[in-house]
Amino acid sequence: MKIVDDSPPVLTALDRPNSYIGRSVPRPNLTRLTQGRGQYVSDVVLPRMAHVAFVRSPHAHARIVKIDKAAAEKAPGVIAVVTGTELAEVMTPWVGVLTHLKGLKSAPQHAIAVERACWQGEAVCAVVARTRAQAEDACELVDMTYEELPAVTDAETALDPKTPVIQPSLGDNLCFERKLDVGAVDKAFADSDAVVEATFVTGRHTGVTNEPRSIVADWNQGEARLTVYQGTQAPHMMQDLFAKHLCLQHQQVRVVTKDVGGSFGIKVHTYADEMAAVALSKLLKRPVKFVADRLESFVTDIHARDHRIKAKIGVKTDGTITAFEIDDLTGIGPYSVYPRTSGIEANQVVSLVGGPYTCPNYRAQARVVFTNKNVMCQYRAVGHPIAVAVTEGLVELAAAKIGMDPLELRRRNMIADDGYPTQSAAGLKLEKLSHHEAMAHLDAMMNYAGLRAEQARLRKQGIYRGIGFASFIEVTNPSAAFYGVGGARITSQDGATVKLDAQGNISIHTGVSEQGQGAEAVVAQCVASAFGVPLDRVRVVMGDTDNTPYGGGTWASRAAGIGGEAAWQAGKALRENVLSVAGAMLQAKPGDLDISNGVVIDKATGAERLGLDELTRVVYFRPDTLPAGVQPELVVTKHYVPKGWPFAFTNGIQASWLEVDVDTGFVKLLKHWCVEDCGTIINPQLVDEQIRGGIVQGIGAALYEQCLYDERGQMLNGSMADYLVPMAAEMPDIECAHVVSPTADSELGAKGAGEAGTAGAPASVMNAINDALRPLGAAPLTDMPFTPGKILRALGKV
Repeated sequence: MKIVDDSPPVLTALDRPNSYIGRSVPRPNLTRLTQGRGQYVSDVVLPRMAHVAFVRSPHAHARIVKIDKAAAEKAPGVIAVVTGTELAEVMTPWVGVLTHLKGLKSAPQHAIAVERACWQGEAVCAVVARTRAQAEDACELVDMTYEELPAVTDAETALDPKTPVIQPSLGDNLCFERKLDVGAVDKAFADSDAVVEATFVTGRHTGVTNEPRSIVADWNQGEARLTVYQGTQAPHMMQDLFAKHLCLQHQQVRVVTKDVGGSFGIKVHTYADEMAAVALSKLLKRPVKFVADRLESFVTDIHARDHRIKAKIGVKTDGTITAFEIDDLTGIGPYSVYPRTSGIEANQVVSLVGGPYTCPNYRAQARVVFTNKNVMCQYRAVGHPIAVAVTEGLVELAAAKIGMDPLELRRRNMIADDGYPTQSAAGLKLEKLSHHEAMAHLDAMMNYAGLRAEQARLRKQGIYRGIGFASFIEVTNPSAAFYGVGGARITSQDGATVKLDAQGNISIHTGVSEQGQGAEAVVAQCVASAFGVPLDRVRVVMGDTDNTPYGGGTWASRAAGIGGEAAWQAGKALRENVLSVAGAMLQAKPGDLDISNGVVIDKATGAERLGLDELTRVVYFRPDTLPAGVQPELVVTKHYVPKGWPFAFTNGIQASWLEVDVDTGFVKLLKHWCVEDCGTIINPQLVDEQIRGGIVQGIGAALYEQCLYDERGQMLNGSMADYLVPMAAEMPDIECAHVVSPTADSELGAKGAGEAGTAGAPASVMNAINDALRPLGAAPLTDMPFTPGKILRALGKV
């Protein structure tokens, strides 16, 4: 992919001497990782460490009649064979609900199934051995007797009276339902000149991280303390959950997260097999390691996006959008995932549909139902790609219906750039967005008029190319309104502890975690700029609950906007402390001094006055020479949590230019553009990397990725041989550009950017395919992924 650097200038409000804000600096961990010196959970080896493998249910729904462990217990290297009932004596079950999602319900889930297995792949027995191979071999010797039960695999019939109830204690298969009715929807549709209806289907898929889920748990009986090495996005959250369900205190649990090979939301949840590994360590009083293999990942890593949405839009001939209406149905598996729940995705869809537009009339219903498939939960850009596909798909279908250019229809309906603050029809509070400026930038960047002319010329030659757009809003920097208000012990704050050592170097301990997205670089840039040292004199410590302030970690595009702000504030506070000491040493007013490039300078002239190495020499080794009453504090901790707005919404617009081979149904991606507004940009290269990576994942959803199940609940393509993911050779050049609307909720003004690409890419590809095929009279394609077979069926060729 071509790298296009379209970075905005550094904002003057943040302009400090030698500031790194707005600069594309390299990642601090780049050299180590490219040399193969990363430290992943798989690299952790401890004395007496055992390995666990799991016997997994071959059935989507079955009663566990008998478990005969005798042969497995005698196998070479086996330490223990443990059932769900036995492990339940060590670890309590959990229930994934949030009180602010009214009516959300779920059954208790155990680390290993007790009595029933509720999806193919659920762990039913654990084998602990000296090596992973020995544990896997012994799993084959566990004699399981099942009574197969009817499986619920179709969300459409999950609520029918004749359909078996998966969790009898709940009464039915309805997990959660939300209804919303705003404005005068029926009247708006009646007054419309055209009403367009469509059913959108988004395929169930999963994250396919480079590094699978992995964990090493080490219970130290002598200290009565648990250390967990885990590839997780939220170390402090997991510390709380391990402590809660093992009946321990927080101070008895340490979670260490070193390098993580990608997450995308996959590694921010509670997984039964990981909880089992932790419980087994406590039970056996020794370290226990579990690393999921790729086959396990496909049937146990959370899935997402399995939605069917019936939707319609009303429009006037002048392009005015009069109303939106949706009916969303999603099947989530047999449990709501803990602690973030499986109701959030559908809830987000309801909240986000119609987001960029002024239309006041909106009706929505979302139903979340239990099925006997793998569990579903939050995955990158939770709900956004679904809501954007529905909204933008309807907008382009409406534009075609009334014969209006799709960009023009958007111009006539988008919230005006000077119309903020405002509120969406669904009640989302929007601080400051830039839809019109972003669209104007995109129009010029892609040479829209020129592409339309080229499209018309090529159509005469039998070449069918399409242009598709997708405008979007994105939730970032979530406050306690996301989880805390619902009773989940998931913090929305982040903290930073900044220390100045005896050589004048800075170390920052932060609650955010590095997942490969560049958080380490961003945090270093913030503290280096706020304090005034070169970047190579900053060391970042993250991912260790014993050594970092309490923080939320990395999810929902929050690391830069929340963690970066905490680092900025801590750096500022430490600078003030240092300048107070420097003023005493130099007999100068602290306000007349500053720090630049690791040296105390005269603020007015820039003249160097005192090196930090000399200042720290005096503070640490000759404090007796300081004036009376001067007590230096060279360690500062600051926390930041958004309070002014529930979320810092961002916005953007994407465009796809592609060609459809009408004989084979294959789609060739030619070019992709994204103009995005994430507020103050701290590191332009990292932001663009995040957007490009998100677009690639979104393209995967549009064209390739889908977890396929049969009617018995058996996953049909649970391997990399059968599950398609986007490859580099298939991807187009992706150009990124930016508009900057900083949030006033923080000094940095930074919002998030991690999910913008994923939010808009599927819709823009969908709309481009339909635009390409429109002259041929093909039925609109709204069922993702858009495979060659579906395209040929739309053309009536198969």
